[in-house]
Formats: sequence, C-alpha cells, structure tokens
Amino acid sequence: MGDEDERAVSPVIGVILMVAITVILAAVIAAFVLDLGDSVDQEAQSGASMTWDNSSQEMSIELTSEGNANEWQIRGDYYVGDDGSGTTDEVSEGNYATLDQAGDTFSLECVDTTAGSFDSTDDYGVEQTDETGTITVVASMSEDDSWTTVASEDWDCR
Repeated sequence: MGDEDERAVSPVIGVILMVAITVILAAVIAAFVLDLGDSVDQEAQSGASMTWDNSSQEMSIELTSEGNANEWQIRGDYYVGDDGSGTTDEVSEGNYATLDQAGDTFSLECVDTTAGSFDSTDDYGVEQTDETGTITVVASMSEDDSWTTVASEDWDCR
C-alpha cells in the first residue's frame, strides 16, 4: 500500500469529477429547458387604425403596420354585395375583406342591404336598419388557423 500522501489524491479527484459532472448536467438541462421556450408559437404582430364616425355612419380601417404578419382579414358583422344571385350575404369564412399591406384602407358605411344598394361583390357595408355590431381586424403569420386580433371597433347604425 502507498503512503498517506498518495491516498489523499484519489478523494480530491473524485470531488472534482463529481462537481464537473454536476455542472455539465445542469448545463444540459438548462439548454433543453431554454430551447423549449423557443419552440412556443409566436402571435402575429400588426397595427391597424379603426374609427367609427357617427355623423357619417362610416367606419374607416387602415392597416398601419405589417409587423411579422403576412395576411390580414376584416371580420365581423357586415355584408358583402350581390354576387349575381340577387341577394346580399353576411360575410363569413371565405368572403372576408382583406388588407394586403401597410397603408391599405377599407371603409364600411351603413346601407340598406334589402334595397339592392350593393351592386357588386366588391361592395361591403353594415346593416342600416337599427343594427349594431363589431368589426375586427385579425392577422396571421401563415395560412393556418392561427389568427390574432389586431384591432376591434363597434358600429351603430341606429
């Protein structure tokens, strides 16, 4: 057997190895946990300005900033013009009005949807006959079903 000095080296090396293993293990766990945070889906960020003018009964909508989004829709309680069928339809999935880029504007005004005041599918309006509702601008970063509300405004055609 060796003398006392030689036996003392082994416990010191053991402690150093244990500390090194603990530090490496902590670093691996931290890297895994921090990486999980990066995989969380981000929401679309954009800016829109919406104003309802009671005197003219018209809503003005402007996409003020694209942010990280690449698609914008105007959703809510409004109508799209006659598609040739002689009827005016409430907007729904598939016929929402869209905005293409920052600076684009869109207007909605109170109209009588039963009097044939819409003459094409490009016309949009809100129901004039004692109606109220809400219009919302939503944005998406991709063409999936993940939409973020950018702005919302109530209208009142009473």
